[in-house]
Amino acid sequence: MEKQEGKCRLLVLVPCPFQGHINPMLQLGTILHSKGFSIAIAHTKFSFPDTTNHPDFIFLSLLDGSSYKLEDDFIAFMSNLNSNCRAPLQHVLTRIMREQEQHEALPCIIYDALMYFAEAVACHLKLPSLILHTGGAANSLTLLRISSPARGRLHSFARF
Repeated sequence: MEKQEGKCRLLVLVPCPFQGHINPMLQLGTILHSKGFSIAIAHTKFSFPDTTNHPDFIFLSLLDGSSYKLEDDFIAFMSNLNSNCRAPLQHVLTRIMREQEQHEALPCIIYDALMYFAEAVACHLKLPSLILHTGGAANSLTLLRISSPARGRLHSFARF
């Protein structure tokens, strides 16, 4: 993910639309932008970032079609968001790839772990992708424990 022949690579960041997820993604974007990368933020209509704070970023609005309210059911909200955002992200990235075909390297997607539709889009378009986990160490250990096959033991690599 470096500059190639003097041209900036576009990084498409897909944050989860919650404050504790948007801020780390924007901070990562700021750091990567300072290293010469072009940054695009693909965001939903729900809790979208303030574009005036990042004038050098490209903001790509994804129609989420969400009819669920977060207060109603978190799982249904996230499932709906992931179902509804896949096609709009794929459409936007296909357009970007056509425009950049002769100019720059293909974009790379960096997405929040809760926005798993981005991985499906990356695979479909054969784009590189990375997951950004915004949770802390305790969150990661909890997920490991919950998903542990032995249901009571942590995997050996997670032990301190």
